[in-house]
Amino acid sequence: MEFTRILDLEKRLGTKSGFLFGPRATGKTTLLKTLFPKAHTIDLLDSDHFARFLRRPRQLGEELEALPSAAQKNWIVIDEIQKVPSLLDEVHRLIEAKKMRFILTGSSARKLKRGGANLLAGRARVIELFPFVWQEIPEFDLARYLSFGRLPTVYNSDDPVSDLRAYVGTYLKEEIQAEAVTKST
Repeated sequence: MEFTRILDLEKRLGTKSGFLFGPRATGKTTLLKTLFPKAHTIDLLDSDHFARFLRRPRQLGEELEALPSAAQKNWIVIDEIQKVPSLLDEVHRLIEAKKMRFILTGSSARKLKRGGANLLAGRARVIELFPFVWQEIPEFDLARYLSFGRLPTVYNSDDPVSDLRAYVGTYLKEEIQAEAVTKST
């Protein structure tokens, strides 16, 4: 089933860089691939990218500055930025020095703030992507919506009960435990 998100990300960003935050499985990556198919994308879930940039964040600038100038003027997406928050200093430098535009995704600004990451002090807008609203779902089914929630991967699943259990059992449990650890320290 095809879904069209209501969030007008291009309008919200304008000419500025931005953080796109939202819970896991809300469709951040899918939305960006749809709206910005020509963007230069760096997926930090890719172990090669993760290891390379974790070891040496400056390499991000070297790689992006080596792109053709047309590609440098296009959007640059860094997916799962919270995995290597030290990249934000390099992103800051590239926004200022090279006028590059970034979209940085992550599940939580809290994780970045907690680690003392550079949140770009007004150089990037903060935009939230929430789970589906009913207007985004073709052939909307209120009973399904109320029973299984609004997460795209669960709502669209052929086994929403199992998928919702898996989501709650991993993601939510992990987030709640991480929050409890933070509050107790």
